[in-house]
Amino acid sequence: METIKQLNEGVKYMLIASFTFAIMGAFAKLSSESMSSLEVVFFRNIAGVLIIGLAILRKPLQSKGGKPWLLFFRGFMGFTALLAFFYNIAHISLGDAMTFSKTSPIFTAIFAWLFLSEKLSLKAWGAIGIGFIGILLITQPSGLGFSKYDLLGIFSGIGAALAYTSIRELKNYYDTRTIVLSFMGVGTVGPIILFIISPYFNAPELDFLLGEFVMPQGIVWFYVLGMGVFATISQLLMTKAYGATKAGIVGAVSYTNIIFSIAVGVLLGDTLPGFITIGGICLIIFAGIMVARSK
Repeated sequence: METIKQLNEGVKYMLIASFTFAIMGAFAKLSSESMSSLEVVFFRNIAGVLIIGLAILRKPLQSKGGKPWLLFFRGFMGFTALLAFFYNIAHISLGDAMTFSKTSPIFTAIFAWLFLSEKLSLKAWGAIGIGFIGILLITQPSGLGFSKYDLLGIFSGIGAALAYTSIRELKNYYDTRTIVLSFMGVGTVGPIILFIISPYFNAPELDFLLGEFVMPQGIVWFYVLGMGVFATISQLLMTKAYGATKAGIVGAVSYTNIIFSIAVGVLLGDTLPGFITIGGICLIIFAGIMVARSK
């Protein structure tokens, strides 16, 4: 009975976390109507810096350190992946943007095999192959190849996977808050630097990296605040979920985020995905669950 209770708690926490993360995406999409994706990322991260900073004041960091460049790499990859993710939220359907980001477990398995010498079973390799077929069904590349949004979507999964893979090494050297702060810190300083240099660049193809800071007005402050609040709630609930139930089960339940995101996106005006796209989404969900189970 205790195991069932823990399972139910973990599933419950992750279901709510997946829903609140979809709501966070909705606020990010609404915010993007009045500001650049770069500014959305800035506000998303500065809230996290303040929260982590207060936590450090209450309880100082306890880290032996020794991997500063890997720590920066984690922060940089997390920041650039988040930038690509929010840019896609602003320009394609919320469900598609979330699906791209949920490819990260597939890429994490590959990078852990490449860089951390983790073994992959035949079943895991099969799941990875299925995941790539799913990506192709979603992107549906033409004779010209992948679109800009497809490439950024795929990168949002790859960048997040590289960040997650680095965490497995960093946790042996740094306090968890230090690792989170590396992401939030780079995600706050990075946009400030890009705000400063953006006026000197005229590169439409790099608009996802550039932007002018525009002070939010009126209801936009509500969107920004909502984004920060729901992102924090989602993060806390995900942490509780992984603490209550086996990671493989929680990871599988996390894919409900795609379903919630499609529903929320439709309420915001997104069109329902086509048959081929739905097939791709299903394959990516299946692949992610199979990778989690194999590990």
